[in-house]
Amino acid sequence: MHFTSRESKISVPYGLSESELVLLAVNGDEIAFEAIMRRHNQLMFRTARSVVRNDADAEEVVQEAWMRAWRALGGFRAESQLSTWLVRITTNEALGRLRRKSAQVIPLEAAMTSTDSESRMALTEDAERDPERSVERLQMRNLIETRIDLLPDAFRTVFVLRAIEELSVEETARALDIPEATV
Repeated sequence: MHFTSRESKISVPYGLSESELVLLAVNGDEIAFEAIMRRHNQLMFRTARSVVRNDADAEEVVQEAWMRAWRALGGFRAESQLSTWLVRITTNEALGRLRRKSAQVIPLEAAMTSTDSESRMALTEDAERDPERSVERLQMRNLIETRIDLLPDAFRTVFVLRAIEELSVEETARALDIPEATV
């Protein structure tokens, strides 16, 4: 399946690698950048939410992080994964927002993960098909968010990146600029 950028008239297949998408986006292809955004938006939101502990603030952080990423994309040196680079930008923006608000550093968004298969199904089923399940899912999400928010500041973002986003120890350490042993 392909789609074409209106301005560049470049056909961008959905299956392009990240490095190919980055190259197209650096050359001004907005559709390629949109594809990058679609791949990483949830990761960035969860990262921001883990720091600011508020959905509205997290959305603003992500929006600003995407703007920074767009402007800095030409300087991305594929030494790490794109997701690690984006998490770093998001974390820095979220921490900066907290500093500007003179608040303490606090992290995280809801984990859509559970070892209980029934809970996992409730979190991933199509909510529009079953309103009762939708309410259950929202309640479960709120419970998970509340519990994650209770984690000490030093552990919250690490937990989200490792347990929810399933980043490796190395990727998490790079994204947060901390030693792997600390992760």
